[in-house]
Amino acid sequence: MKIALLGYGRMGKEIEKIALQRGHEIVIKTNSDASIDINLADVAIDFSIPTSAYRNISNCINNKVPVISGTTGWLEKYDEAVQLCTEKKGAFIYASNFSLGVNIFFELNNQLAKMMNNLGDYNITMEEIHHTKKLDAPSGTAITLADGIIKNSSKSDWKLDGEISEKSIPIIAKRIPDVPGTHTVDYSSEVDSIEITHTAHSRKGFALGAVVAAEWIRNKEGVFTMKDVLNIG
Repeated sequence: MKIALLGYGRMGKEIEKIALQRGHEIVIKTNSDASIDINLADVAIDFSIPTSAYRNISNCINNKVPVISGTTGWLEKYDEAVQLCTEKKGAFIYASNFSLGVNIFFELNNQLAKMMNNLGDYNITMEEIHHTKKLDAPSGTAITLADGIIKNSSKSDWKLDGEISEKSIPIIAKRIPDVPGTHTVDYSSEVDSIEITHTAHSRKGFALGAVVAAEWIRNKEGVFTMKDVLNIG
């Protein structure tokens, strides 16, 4: 499979290693959102920056090249990308986190939120820790976790560094050098606490998930999620 890497930073280089190990070929690797001949690729993997993501994704869709994106911070245009993909009969996956373990963690989070929904004595808090070069806060993964809780509980929104309240989920975002990503959801009451945590040990898990998603989406049509790739939920 011929892969275009749209974004060739630390994640792009890790994806390249995994892709080559799995027998694929990298035909494009770029940090620019200038015009490229995306048709050289069978599939594109976008781990660029927020200001480049939508242009990269739309270029792929317009040229009928399946694209997966793990770039966060651009989601105000997500609905436009979905609409374009539908109109052009393209193939597109966005995930705030491509790690296979994290996507299982998302499902655990959803189920825990359902079970805790009627237990009013518990306060929900979240914490995410990433490396100091991460541009957005809270992380896209933390937002996905918060959205999962909101969909399955009486919570209505989340607040970055906010106080505990009846309707909002407070998210604490920390930036520490060389931390790939740690996410914790905590339910605490006066009598006990229930906590689930996912800790990434390296970027390899994110890269592997991205390549698995790229392998899966080839020759498909539609807008998908990692639930489809992993057949979960």
